[in-house]
This record gives sequence, C-alpha cells and structure tokens, in this order.
Amino acid sequence: MDLNADLGEGFGVWRLGDDEALLDVVTSANVACGFHAGDPLTMRRICAAAAERAVAVGAQVGYRDLAGFGRRRIDYRFDELRDDVLYQLAALDGFCRVAGTRVRYVKPHGALYNTACVDETQAAAVVAAVADYEPALPVLCLPGSVLGRLATGAGLRAVAEGFADRGYLPDGRLVPRSDPGALLGDPDRVVGQAVSLARRHSVTATDGSIVACPVESICLHGDTPGAVELAGRIRAALRADGQRLAAFV
Repeated sequence: MDLNADLGEGFGVWRLGDDEALLDVVTSANVACGFHAGDPLTMRRICAAAAERAVAVGAQVGYRDLAGFGRRRIDYRFDELRDDVLYQLAALDGFCRVAGTRVRYVKPHGALYNTACVDETQAAAVVAAVADYEPALPVLCLPGSVLGRLATGAGLRAVAEGFADRGYLPDGRLVPRSDPGALLGDPDRVVGQAVSLARRHSVTATDGSIVACPVESICLHGDTPGAVELAGRIRAALRADGQRLAAFV
C-alpha cells in the first residue's frame, strides 16, 4: 500500500506543515507546483529531499489560485486548464531532473480534484495535459470518478486513492470542505479509516453506511493538525496489519 501526503504547500517565507519530517514517513509526495501553493525554491527543496529518501514525487496540479489555496472552483475553458496543468507538470519535472529523479505521477489538488471527479470538461483537460506530456504517468484520483474513467479511456493508468482524514458521503465522494464532517478530528478514527481502506477497501460514510473504496494509495493531508504524528501512527498501524508499504509507481 502506498502512503501519500501533500507537500511543498508553503509560499515564500511562509511554510505549511513539516515537509521533511513527512518525507521520512510517506512513500509518495504530492508536491505543489506553484499555482495553488509552492514556489520555485520550495519545489526544488522538496524534490531534492524526496530524491534523497527515494520517495516518489507526484505533480500536485491545481487551479491558479494562491489566495484561495486552490479550494475554490474556477470555471476554465478546456484548453486553458489543459495548458495550466501542463505548465505545472513540466515545471516540477524540471526540478525533479535537477535532483536526479522524475515526476512519477499526477494528482489534482483541492477544488480541481473534486471538480474533475464529476466534470467531464475539467477531467478531460487534466487527462489531455498528462497524455501530451508523458502518457506513462499515472493519474491519482477517487475511485469511480469521471477523471479515472477518462484517464483509463485515454490509455493512462488511473490509480485509486482513499483519504485517511476525510469524511465520505454515501455515494463515495468526499464531504465538501465547507460542510461538517469534512475532516476527521479524532486521530484514532483517522488511523482506523486508513487500516479499513487498506484491509477491507471500504470506509464508513457519514450516514453510517459502508462504502466500497478499492484503493492503491492512502492520502493524509500535510496541513492536517498533527500530520507528522498521524502519518507515523498510520504507517505503524498499516505495517502491524501486514501491509507492505511502497510507492505505487
């Protein structure tokens, strides 16, 4: 099972989370590419630190929305979003190459992630950018999403992921950030949900129903309070459950 986290989400003198400490725990790092967060110095630093630890680097592409941290939906033309995603992907890959590694996969961030789950145009734009740049790159996405379907249809590898620290709706989508229950505040529940995702490929939704969630990767957000300690607990619990932790690429 892969354990991923969103990293490099600071900007300038402001840092969000303890990137280096998380890199000692996770197997894959979703690195912000400068649009919703991140900047060139941060991108270079995280890519180098990930390469030193043999952690797989993914391009965490998002809306051009630093002020909103990429968590506000933006209506894009297909070609505009396609090229914004391509721009971010190529920029991060440049810093990876300098560090002696490569971008290994692509994961949309925030509102783009949620929109691409259900919106054909935005999902198709993400898929087109990846296919244009490097068709061998997997796309990390929610199981059953429009993005996953279109990626598979275009010959890309769609890798399903689950979230240790997010609430789920009965239809398998994530609880919107603006709604109660979007984030799981109890660390024990976060660890338990991670183990359930890995062992049973399911989660308990907000209404108490069990939702199938077959995943190859589990995400813990780097900006979650106590993210480093939580990541360590999740890693230990997964190993205790007999899971072999390794990047999916």
